[in-house]
Amino acid sequence: MRAVWEARQKTAAVRVEDLEAELERVRAALADAEEVLRRRVIDLEQYLEALAEGDAPAVAVVSQRKPVGPRRAVPHRQDAAGTEVLSVDYQALMAAAVKAGADGLGARRATVVLGWDSASTSCVEGARARLKRLVERGWLVEEKPGRFTLPAPDLDADGAGRPGVGS
Repeated sequence: MRAVWEARQKTAAVRVEDLEAELERVRAALADAEEVLRRRVIDLEQYLEALAEGDAPAVAVVSQRKPVGPRRAVPHRQDAAGTEVLSVDYQALMAAAVKAGADGLGARRATVVLGWDSASTSCVEGARARLKRLVERGWLVEEKPGRFTLPAPDLDADGAGRPGVGS
């Protein structure tokens, strides 16, 4: 009887090993597919941004989401007086970053702030691309991977922070 139980245990162990190997293959394929999707989302946003900057007519995209205003490029932080120059979505992301404080804002939370489906990988990647764009333009910093926070306030000669910046 003991031999039967040991044989069953060995069969189960082999099955677990096979499933673990298959899981690793699926995880690798998923990571590759997510990277391709991330690049595609960023490419599309950059294309649409370039169209908007070039005053070219934008192609109408049929969407089931709420209608959005005209696409505007995100200005560099040093060229702007405050967040009011940002589009509504970017203002919402900045407000969420302020609320998140030192913990930082993640892409999945940003999808919720934007009113998107946080379970959808493409929505999460779109939110991550927007957060990365805010980093590129100096509005946010990404000190830890995936955690977006407000930059430290700039200090004047007297050591006081610039008003209306940071916090």
